[in-house]
Amino acid sequence: MQVIQKSSSGTQSFPLDAMLLAQRTVFLTGEINTSTVNAIIQQLLFLESADATAPIKLIITSPGGTVQAGLALYDQLKGMTVPIDLYCVELAASMAAVILAGGRRGHRFILRHSMVMIHEPQIASASGGVCGSASSIQKTAESILTTKRELTGLLARDTGHRVEEIEAAIGYDNFMKADEAVAFGICDRIVDRV
Repeated sequence: MQVIQKSSSGTQSFPLDAMLLAQRTVFLTGEINTSTVNAIIQQLLFLESADATAPIKLIITSPGGTVQAGLALYDQLKGMTVPIDLYCVELAASMAAVILAGGRRGHRFILRHSMVMIHEPQIASASGGVCGSASSIQKTAESILTTKRELTGLLARDTGHRVEEIEAAIGYDNFMKADEAVAFGICDRIVDRV
């Protein structure tokens, strides 16, 4: 989509995403994977180098995705010096919810009719199921349990819950309305707009 801007030097057309980036707004939309995370990290680094004090808005609308890619973004957000306001718009599910919860306290927002969903890490259905030798299947199971412990620990730290409470909360697809996400500690406040 193009945006037309008029000035004393004439009329110019700009891509909408470039205009929003210039306004320090970055989007995490769709599936979390290496490509989307790399693009977001590049945008964040660019904005931080341009102005290390002006806040950045990160809009999250995502069903989740790859844990490793999500953790790369999680780590990057934790290491940024510039203030970053995270906004859940529509849905922050799975890894997207972990990223949202990992934002700085006081900077995690959710729109009134948006939702958050947390659950245990899963094997993607596109993988065709787990197959291979018994030893390979055992190693895969151990890896998934290690990932579960890591994500459970992050959610516990970021929400203020005990690990046991998080384990109980992620035992199923746990959908939370905005007020429930705030009460759970994933978000800080319900807002009416970005």
